[in-house]
Amino acid sequence: MNGKHVSLNMNVRGLKPSATLAINERSNALRREGKSIFKLGLGQSPFPVPDCVVNALRHHAQEKDYLPVKGLPELREAVADFHRRKDHINASAEGVLIGPGSKELMFLLQLVYYGEILLPTPCWVSYGPQAKIIGRNVQLIQTTYEERWRISAARLRAYLEHENDTFRPRLLILNYPGNPDGESYTMEELQELAEAAREYEIILLSDEIYGQLKHRGGHFSVGRFYPEGTIISSGLSKWCGAGGWRLGTFTFPKSLSWLLDAMAAVASETFTSVSAPIQYAAVPAFRGGPEIEEYLSHARRILRMIGTRSAAILSEAGVRVHSPDGAFYLFMDLEPFRAPLASRGIRDSREMCDRLLMDTGVAILPGADFERPSSELSARLAYVNFDGAEALAASKEVPLDHDLPESFLEVHCADTLEAMARISAWVKQNASGDS
Repeated sequence: MNGKHVSLNMNVRGLKPSATLAINERSNALRREGKSIFKLGLGQSPFPVPDCVVNALRHHAQEKDYLPVKGLPELREAVADFHRRKDHINASAEGVLIGPGSKELMFLLQLVYYGEILLPTPCWVSYGPQAKIIGRNVQLIQTTYEERWRISAARLRAYLEHENDTFRPRLLILNYPGNPDGESYTMEELQELAEAAREYEIILLSDEIYGQLKHRGGHFSVGRFYPEGTIISSGLSKWCGAGGWRLGTFTFPKSLSWLLDAMAAVASETFTSVSAPIQYAAVPAFRGGPEIEEYLSHARRILRMIGTRSAAILSEAGVRVHSPDGAFYLFMDLEPFRAPLASRGIRDSREMCDRLLMDTGVAILPGADFERPSSELSARLAYVNFDGAEALAASKEVPLDHDLPESFLEVHCADTLEAMARISAWVKQNASGDS
């Protein structure tokens, strides 16, 4: 057995299935046993794919030929125009790469890039495992509740100055609005991060898959302030409700075309090209227009309402949680209740989430899955276990210049509210010292 095979085995040894997929399968298994389970573990958009996009898929269902490795030219131009309109960056079709989900593109980027990976935590569950599979050096930069789980330019500079080799090749992954925390950055914060990245010659992978689900709109991209060093990641899964379609996009500046070309070369030897009908169907999604903008406005309004209410219910129970800026996640911190929870045998986030599931039927993910310290009492929940098609139709009955009625959530998101109430009651009972 040669050294290469030994290295590969070591990289994947002990690797578990993706946490988000595992909790979904566990929840489904418990339901099959007849248990009442509230699935707040998997972050999947509850909303249907817009009609104009579905119709485009129907129209192009007969497309069967292999498309160019980098993607359908018409789609690449639509994606570039999307970023020009939405993010005010000088994107070109030549700088766009289409892949079978942004997850696969992130894996290929880490495969072809030779530098160190910097991950502010909490972070999405797959960034770290992907780097481990490939054998990349990963450095975690822990953030705090007080920092809204966001990395600041000051914290980034402090980390870099502490290192011996300040200018060694590095890739910093930013994700905003964030999974698992639902937090975003202000324009000023992004400008400061861009200045730090430029100063230390860091490449940024800006994961903006939730950008169009910033609850009040107005998403900003760091690529606007650091165009020469930023790769922007997007796709159909979150803002277009098409997770199972598996289409992701990377948009590169001309100065990083060497990375795009390297990824395309690997893609040609792995997935060849993304499904042709899906690529054709994605064109109207990225081109946008009145139907897409109305869809997004209603989705944002619903998510803003349920996210704000969910955070308020948990906060009332004493949980440290920020009201979200976007996406559909909350990141809970129960560290203030460490002593009473420890008296009940709960000493880390996995034990906490297992006990919560057992006691209440609410399935969430431990902070340890998001690269937080294993002993930390933190967890992520996704507030999307409601019928998105029904909620979207009901929202369309209310003009967008009006607020949804207070009863909207009780009618259309009752299971989500019930899950929040169960978490709240569990915290009050088990974390307050009551028996």
